[in-house]
Amino acid sequence: MSGDLADHARPPRLGELFVAFVTVSLSGFGGVLPWTRRMIVERRRWMTADEFNAAYSLCNFLPGPNIVNFSVVFGSRIAGPRGAVVALVGLLGPPVALVLVFGALYAQFGAVDVVRRALGGIAPAAAGLMIANAAKMCAPLLRHGFGPAPFVVVATVAALSLLQWPLPWVVLTFAPLSIAAAWWWRR
Repeated sequence: MSGDLADHARPPRLGELFVAFVTVSLSGFGGVLPWTRRMIVERRRWMTADEFNAAYSLCNFLPGPNIVNFSVVFGSRIAGPRGAVVALVGLLGPPVALVLVFGALYAQFGAVDVVRRALGGIAPAAAGLMIANAAKMCAPLLRHGFGPAPFVVVATVAALSLLQWPLPWVVLTFAPLSIAAAWWWRR
């Protein structure tokens, strides 16, 4: 997989990888996906938008937090197991330290009205970031055409929400269906 990086900017060294994920982790309150994409695709050009979407799609399918999975996948593409550990520690280290500090502060000052209102104002900003990032991730789909993807999405949402299928059934049904539909669309 590391051959994919040949057409892009120079692959990062371990220190650059660590600093990039520390920067991302300190930038993203409420989620770091938008910041990760901006850092890796737009600023550093370590991946194309299509490569990012493909790697992130894999990480959505794997168990665990998607962005944590992405840091491990991306880090391992760069420098094997060492890269995976460096990216993971860069992504998780600062937030863990901050959560411990903020948790202690919240325990002390969480009942203060100004603090509660400030925390309530952060939620709409996080939602806006997620919507903007989803729009950016859809751009490659617009270039290549949607094909059967919207129909699979609608069927999946219907199976989960309207039919209330158990999640394992939905995954076992729609994962192979979406793979087959994508293969058929691109052949």
